[in-house]
Amino acid sequence: MDVIRDVLDNQLVDCNQRKMGKVDGIVMELRDREPPRLAYIEVGVTTLTKRLNPRFAGFVAAIASKWGAKQSEPFRIPWSKVRDIGIDVKVDVEAEATPALGYEKWLRDRIIARIPGGGR
Repeated sequence: MDVIRDVLDNQLVDCNQRKMGKVDGIVMELRDREPPRLAYIEVGVTTLTKRLNPRFAGFVAAIASKWGAKQSEPFRIPWSKVRDIGIDVKVDVEAEATPALGYEKWLRDRIIARIPGGGR
């Protein structure tokens, strides 16, 4: 399997078929005298911006924290929770029970809800 091509930047789908963002990063574990092992996939804007520019990632994390976003660290899903890799990366977690949707919820509660007609 070509991990970068097949996993990175693909849609992440939870056990209830709810989209929970894209796979922003892949974490590998290096072990003595053994081949590297896939440990986690990461979801979060800081991981994505770190891929583009590490200094910019620090800036984004600081701004998010200042504006009240509770999740400035990326959310890690253990590789053992990955159930299927195809068009989507399907994982055995529930999106609503994780911080993966933190920015979406923050935008919904802080920005969208204040727009006339945008509330629930």
